[in-house]
Amino acid sequence: MTNHPNGTSDGHIRWGILGTGFIAGLQTQDLAENGFTVQAVGSRNAESSKAFSEKFAIPTAHASYEALVADPDVDVVYIASPHTYHHAHALLALNAGKHVLVEKPFTINAREAQEIFTLAEAKGLVALEAMWSRFLPHMIRLREIIAEGSLGQIRKVTASHNQNLPKDPAHRLNDPALGGGALLDLGVYPVSFVFDVLGTPDTIRASASMTATGVDRQTAAIFEYADGQQALVDCALDIASNNRAAIIGTEGWIDVEPTWYNPTPFTWFDAQGNVVVKFDQRVTSRGMQYQAAEMERLVSEGLTAGTVLPPSESVAVMAAMDEIRRQIGLKYDADAVPSSLQ
Repeated sequence: MTNHPNGTSDGHIRWGILGTGFIAGLQTQDLAENGFTVQAVGSRNAESSKAFSEKFAIPTAHASYEALVADPDVDVVYIASPHTYHHAHALLALNAGKHVLVEKPFTINAREAQEIFTLAEAKGLVALEAMWSRFLPHMIRLREIIAEGSLGQIRKVTASHNQNLPKDPAHRLNDPALGGGALLDLGVYPVSFVFDVLGTPDTIRASASMTATGVDRQTAAIFEYADGQQALVDCALDIASNNRAAIIGTEGWIDVEPTWYNPTPFTWFDAQGNVVVKFDQRVTSRGMQYQAAEMERLVSEGLTAGTVLPPSESVAVMAAMDEIRRQIGLKYDADAVPSSLQ
C-alpha cells in the first residue's frame, strides 16, 4: 500500500466520486490515468450517475450520495459538489467511516471547516482539502528553495487569479445562495499560496467591487506581517489575465509563469537579475493526481494530517477569507451560526 511521489497509485485504495460536474470529471480522469481505483460514483440524479460511470468506466453508479458513502467497497470519497454543500457532504461521508478529499474552497467559512476536521480527527479519518496546486512538482521545489534560504528574507509575495467566466446572473458563480463570487472560487488559490509561503498574516486589508447580484466581481487584498512582509492577492471573475505569481526576497526572486497554479515552469533569479535556474518538469494528465496520491499516503500510513496542507492551515485560510468577506460586506447564509453552536 504505497503512494508514489510522481502522483501514481498502486490501486489498493478505492475511490468514490460524490458529484458528477466538470471538476469531478477532471479529477476522475486524472485518477484513471494514473493507476488509482475509482470504484463508485454518486449523484442525486440516477441518470447523471449512470452517464458518469459509463464515461469513466466506473463499476458502480449510485442514485444518491447516501448510497455512495454507505458503499462498503469505497474507502475515500472525493467531494465535488458545489461548495455550499461541502460541509454537509463531508460530514455525511465521515459519519459513514470514509476518508474525504474535499474540493476547494474547502467550505464556506472557517467554522464549517473546523467542524469537518474535528469530526475526522475524532473518527481517525483523513479530511484533506483538494487544493491541488499545493502538491504539484513546481510548488514542492519552490518550498525547497525557500526553506534553503536561497532567496534571503522573503519580503513580498504576489499572486493573481482572474478569469472571464459566465455573466449569467443565475449561474452559481454569481449566486450568493450558492457561495458565488470571485473570492471563494478564484481567490482561494492566491490566498492559499500566500499562506504556503509566508504563513498566517497579522492583518488583512481588502477591497472589492460587487456584481448586481451581490457577490464580489473582483477583490484585492494586502496581507501584512509583523516584520514588514507583504503579500498582494487579487481575483476577478469577469476579466482574464496572465495569472502570474512572484516570490521576492532580499537575495533574489522567483517568477512563476502563467498559469501559476497549474503545472508550469518558474524562473529563479538572483538579486542582480541573473537566471539561477529555470524549473520545468513535465506533468502527465492535468496534475490533480498528486493530491490524490497525498491522500493515499496519509491513509496508508495511518495519519490524519500531512505537512503540505494540514487541517489547521485549511481552517486558517478559510478564516482569512472570512475576514476579507467581512471587510467587503459579502455574507452567505452559512455564516449564521446554528443555535446549537451559540
